[in-house]
Amino acid sequence: MNCRRSFALLICLSLFTLVGCKKDTPQEVTPVEIAPEPTAVVAEPYGDMLVQAAIGEPLNLIPAIAHDSASHDVASLVYNGLVTADKDLNLKGDLAESWQVSDDGLTIVFNLRKDVKWHDGTPFTARDVLFTYKFMIDEDTPTSYAGDFLAVSSVVALDEYTVEVKYPRPHAPSLVSWSMWIMPAHLLEGVSPTKSSLQRNPIGTGPYIFESWEPNQRLTLKANPDYYEGRPHTERIVFRFLQDQSAAFLELLKGGVDLMDLTPAQYAKQTDTDRFKSQYNTYNYLSSTYAYIGYNLTRKPFDDVRVRKALSYATPRQQIIDSVLYGMGTPATGPYKPGTAWHNPNVATYNYDIEKAKALLAEAGWALNDKGVLTKDKKPFKIELLTNQSTTRVQIAEIVQASWKELGIEVTIRVTEWGAFIKEHVEKRNFDATILAWNIVLDPDPIDVWHSKSCTDKNVLNFICYRNAEADKLMEDALLSFDPAVRKAYYDRFQEILAEEQPYTFLYVPQELVAISSRFKAVEPAAAGLTHNIIDWYVPEDEQKYKNR
Repeated sequence: MNCRRSFALLICLSLFTLVGCKKDTPQEVTPVEIAPEPTAVVAEPYGDMLVQAAIGEPLNLIPAIAHDSASHDVASLVYNGLVTADKDLNLKGDLAESWQVSDDGLTIVFNLRKDVKWHDGTPFTARDVLFTYKFMIDEDTPTSYAGDFLAVSSVVALDEYTVEVKYPRPHAPSLVSWSMWIMPAHLLEGVSPTKSSLQRNPIGTGPYIFESWEPNQRLTLKANPDYYEGRPHTERIVFRFLQDQSAAFLELLKGGVDLMDLTPAQYAKQTDTDRFKSQYNTYNYLSSTYAYIGYNLTRKPFDDVRVRKALSYATPRQQIIDSVLYGMGTPATGPYKPGTAWHNPNVATYNYDIEKAKALLAEAGWALNDKGVLTKDKKPFKIELLTNQSTTRVQIAEIVQASWKELGIEVTIRVTEWGAFIKEHVEKRNFDATILAWNIVLDPDPIDVWHSKSCTDKNVLNFICYRNAEADKLMEDALLSFDPAVRKAYYDRFQEILAEEQPYTFLYVPQELVAISSRFKAVEPAAAGLTHNIIDWYVPEDEQKYKNR
């Protein structure tokens, strides 16, 4: 479960009582004004602390140069963008209170809030927006998210609280791209981001202020009393770093953790007790992530599409969903969520078929030797399957290892700590194949992950180094139209190409399984995720556990 910035939704209801009098005979009635009885308004209390289990420790708290979800989970509470999504995934203002888009879609004028301060007390102004734009396109900024900003022709401050953004041609995600976190100009101008203290001690405008970071132990945020939407009710949020999900669940049972993502086994087998139900509420909803096995296309034999297709045929997705997820998942066929507008349900699929896998490998020149080992040019087929310390991913790796062994492939499973996993393997493209997952974001533009130009040392989102000229053109053309139907046609064909080439073996979209201490109230599941309104969560005073912290 990813923490997101959250915002209060206030709905005022006027209640009127209508009283009718039946009269049998005409009579004179003197109007009497009856004052309604006063209704007591009970304010939601402040205080307490939310302790969240975190398996991965953040790598960098300047979000534009971070590539991992652990960093973004923290940053989402510390920083704001100009726009954000509401609980139903509709765009709404964040640091921009309003905006105007020209008829041709090439100009956006943002009207900034005048009541926002950085956590050090410095006012937020147009200067910060201009700086963030320059920061994102600066060659010295090691970011994977520059694409949407390189599409801009100019950003100008019309005054201290008005910013004009111009595009030379239509750019479909122009508005949503400004959900990118705005950076503090007064702290980063003239400073290399890789040397900035903000990497470990961020200063944002968001609902929570960075307080402390104890490596390998915990990271603590405290409520921002000056937050423009009001002070968050929970006084502190603590990310507690734990070795794995088994250790996290033990801490949950002991009361050392208030919130965690559950494994399917934990959800299915260990939450249906009176004791657990009295202490925790559980939530189960289709996630906005998809799991996959990614192949390093710069290494042989993964540069051969027949090999990749064979591995996909030899991956028992349904067995993984049934046995590892306890049925709580949906097969994935591409990078979009099944059942949503952008998903193409008519692409090639790779249901488990070991004989088709064998035939494709034979076509690619691989054959079993007299010892039952798959070889080509006298070299055995060996794969190191890499993943991080996730119980679910390790179980998937073991199933895949056993299945691919039927083909004569020797699979070694390597499990690493999250930081080393990202820095030493993913960012350096030092792997054969890896089990990972991506978030499915609001706009369908996939360029950062799939375009050839994203296979660079600077952009590590396309860390498998996928390159396809037709796919590149489709992604580029899709950005030039604001018409969803036109964009969908491009993305439908793009998904067909991915299905044909199998740079990933797409596994599944899981159910999000979350446990939260029942002392937290106002938790509201929504399309934007469970934590979309986290600033509204509160604990009644008589249930507060950490009163003096």
